[in-house]
Amino acid sequence: MQETSTRASAPLAGGCQCGAVRYTLTAPPLTAATCHCRDCQFSSGGAPAHALIVPAGAVQVLQGEARQYRYAGGSGREVMRSFCPACGTPLFGGSEGAPYEVVRAGSLDDPEAFRARASLWTASAPSWHHVADDVPAFPGNAPSA
Repeated sequence: MQETSTRASAPLAGGCQCGAVRYTLTAPPLTAATCHCRDCQFSSGGAPAHALIVPAGAVQVLQGEARQYRYAGGSGREVMRSFCPACGTPLFGGSEGAPYEVVRAGSLDDPEAFRARASLWTASAPSWHHVADDVPAFPGNAPSA
């Protein structure tokens, strides 16, 4: 996976819209992706999800407590998505056994730090989703490196 480039040298941080939950990343992102899967469509209200992929354990909650929703993903693994219990902002999540977590780009203090390196699950994208043609696109998940 390619490393993302960010404009700031300080650790990336973010939180929810109302400010109840704040977090920082303790490691740089591994990559960044736009996901068009049905689960991401549900959690975003229809749009694809734009997310930084960070090493597992790199999300450090500084303030508040995110609420978690857990369910069985298509792979059979447990998937966790977190959001602010007060305002509903999607924040971060991951899959059971995965060596990474995902951080929703919209929750970053500086959303310009996100630059997609891949589009995932494009076969699930409705015709009105924009699938970028300047990054690799995969009809399912990206192949493992």
